[in-house]
Amino acid sequence: MILKELSEAIGVSGNEDAVREIILKAIEGHVTDITIDAMGNVTAIKKGTGKNRPRVMLDAHMDEIGFMVTAIGSDGLIKFTNVGGIDERMVPSLRVKIGKEQVTGVVIWTPIHKSGGNNNAVKLSDLRIDIGGSSKDEVGGKVKVGDRIAFDSQYMEIGEKMLRGKAFDDRVGCSLLVDILQGGPYPVDVLAAFTVQEELGLRGAKVAAQRLNPDVGFALEGTTANDIPNPIAEVDDTISPNAVCRLGDGPALTVMDSSLIVPPQLLGFLRSTAEKNKIPYQLKTSLGGGTDAGAIHRANAGIPSAVISMPCRYIHAPNTYLNRDDYANTLKLIQAVLKDIKWEAVRA
Repeated sequence: MILKELSEAIGVSGNEDAVREIILKAIEGHVTDITIDAMGNVTAIKKGTGKNRPRVMLDAHMDEIGFMVTAIGSDGLIKFTNVGGIDERMVPSLRVKIGKEQVTGVVIWTPIHKSGGNNNAVKLSDLRIDIGGSSKDEVGGKVKVGDRIAFDSQYMEIGEKMLRGKAFDDRVGCSLLVDILQGGPYPVDVLAAFTVQEELGLRGAKVAAQRLNPDVGFALEGTTANDIPNPIAEVDDTISPNAVCRLGDGPALTVMDSSLIVPPQLLGFLRSTAEKNKIPYQLKTSLGGGTDAGAIHRANAGIPSAVISMPCRYIHAPNTYLNRDDYANTLKLIQAVLKDIKWEAVRA
C-alpha cells in the first residue's frame, strides 16, 4: 500500500504531475502499454491468463480538490478560488501549500471582535491567504496567479485501525489500483486508468474510457461516510440520519447516484461475489455526487459500469479518516471480481 506517499503528494485538479510520477514508478514492470494521454491520464494494461473474458477497466482519479491563486493584493495578501467542491465553512484558518515550491500560508479573515459579531460563514471571496509577505512585489516573487493551493496536512496512523490524511478521495482508489497491478496474475485483461480532473466534471475518465474501450468498467473511489453521531439524537450512539455508509462495514457498492444507475446484473454480481467470498459490504444509495463511472458508462457505444468505494469520514477536508479493515476488504473484493467475472455479469 502506497497510500501515505500518494496522500501527501499534491495534485489539485489540472496539475496532477506529482501524483502521476509516484504511480508511474510504482507500476513500472508490472504492466505493459503505459501511456500518458493529452489530458494527463495514465493508462496501462495488465494482460490476463484466461480466454474469452471481458476486458475490465479499473479507474481511479489522481486529482484532489483545492484552490487556485486568482490575484495578489498590494498588501501581499493572496486572493483565491476553489477548485472542486469545498465547504466554505471549514476554510478560515486552514494551513495551505501554494505552487510547485509548496509555499506555506494561512487563510485569514476579519477577526470576530472586528466583524460586528457576525457569526455567519465567511464567503470564499472575502478570505485571503497570508504567506508572511508585506507587498505584492515580495509575494509575487514566491507565488503567481494560477498556482494551485493544497491543504497542508500530514498522513498519520491512528491506533490499530484508523488512517488519517488528505485527498483520500481518490488517492485511496489509486493505492488500491496500484496494489492490484502489482499483484496477480488475473484471468482477465485489466485496463488501468489513473485519471485527471474528476473533481471538475469527470473529464479525464471520458477520454480514458473512449481510448481503452473496455467491456466493463469499475470506478474505485473514496466516498463520504457521514457516519458521525447525530448531534440532536436523544441516544448518544445514534448515527446521523444522513449517513451514506459506515467505517468498518466494508466496501460500499453504489446502487445509483447523480451520474449513474448501476446495471442490476452487474450490481448483483458484485454482491454475490462478496457474499461467496465472505467479504463484508454495504450499499450506497445516496443520490448526491458522482464518480468517474458516470463518464465511463456513456463512452463509445456504452460500457456497463459500477462503483466500488472506500468509506471515508470528513471527505473533501484536510483530514479524512478511513478504516484499515475496509481497505483490506475492498482489495479482496476487487481481486475476487477480477477472478470471477464472466460475460453474464456484463450483458443486460
